[in-house]
Amino acid sequence: MSIKTLDVEKLNKDTGNQYELIAIMSKRSRQIAAQEKLQLDEKLKYFEGFEDEDEFQFNEEQENISKEFEKLPHATQRAVEEMRKGEIYFRYPETEE
Repeated sequence: MSIKTLDVEKLNKDTGNQYELIAIMSKRSRQIAAQEKLQLDEKLKYFEGFEDEDEFQFNEEQENISKEFEKLPHATQRAVEEMRKGEIYFRYPETEE
């Protein structure tokens, strides 16, 4: 995986503060990762409770499901892309009344 540098100034247009920008993207990244984990756990939960006779087939299916999730872009990469496209919604609760 190659490393790409980010032009923080271009991404910074919505927040005006690079530290807020990083905090927003990191929170979004954590949300994405948590959603992925829930989806993966939900799919793998199907295989719980089966008897050992078909264990090889189930292990292969579980492995395929896990590989699908591994192929997805990293949560941080998706959060940065969402910020770049302007798809992230954020607000400042203390200013809303």
